[in-house]
Amino acid sequence: QVQLVESGGGLVQAGGSLRLSCTASGGTFSRYTIGWFRQSPGKEREIVARMNWSGGGIHYADFVQGRFAISRDNAKNTVYLQMNSLKPEDTALYYCARGIWSGITVRYDYWGQGTQVTVSS
Repeated sequence: QVQLVESGGGLVQAGGSLRLSCTASGGTFSRYTIGWFRQSPGKEREIVARMNWSGGGIHYADFVQGRFAISRDNAKNTVYLQMNSLKPEDTALYYCARGIWSGITVRYDYWGQGTQVTVSS
């Protein structure tokens, strides 16, 4: 049973930093992509960043603007999202998901429960 567990969210002031973790278990991940998503009330879920478990294929959403960095630790089966210069509009529930390339798109099949990030002004 594939499981993805996020952690590291919390309350931070604008301009602060958080590091989110996504720990994977119960399956193989080497052929897959891991994506970080977020969703805030009244808004659609949007992708934040993704990377191939092998380490390549890094992509960031435009709104990241150099503030976030995705990385992985294979020994810990964990993918991180380092978030710096946080803004109140970054407030959301952040999820990680396992994805696989299907043509030119990524199809995500397993999702974590999410970790809340709240940025105060």
